Amino acid sequence: MFPKDVYYTITHEWVRLEDDVATIGMTQYAADQLSDISYIELSSVGDELSAETVLGTIESTTDTVDLLSPIDGEVLEVNNSVLENPELIGEDPYDDGWLIRLRPSDTSQLEDLMSAEEYQFFVQAEVGEEPEEEEKEEEEEEEELEDVE
Repeated sequence: MFPKDVYYTITHEWVRLEDDVATIGMTQYAADQLSDISYIELSSVGDELSAETVLGTIESTTDTVDLLSPIDGEVLEVNNSVLENPELIGEDPYDDGWLIRLRPSDTSQLEDLMSAEEYQFFVQAEVGEEPEEEEKEEEEEEEELEDVE
């Protein structure tokens, strides 16, 4: 469900490292929660961002949300396509709907972020669903108990 080549934050941003450039965006889950995205404001090229500081703001018909940088770095590029067409974020958040690209100051910060599998469990817990692995483990435990009886 979530791309495996990116890292995820608890605030629903993602980061993909390619060569020495980090591409950052909003997850599909977050975009779906906002529904109709109508406006976006992003940091400017040359800005220095720190992890967990605001890199931009997204407005939708239901909410306004600050976007946080997952890692430290200098903004190299802003996706002008999403500034002109914010709906791209909801339509294709991991490719055409990316937000900014930055030169990371410390790539070891990626180790503090979630993998796709961890993020999936996080989202399931957030919406009150039980993760699939736990369901399987519980079923196996119940079967073992039945076999003992």
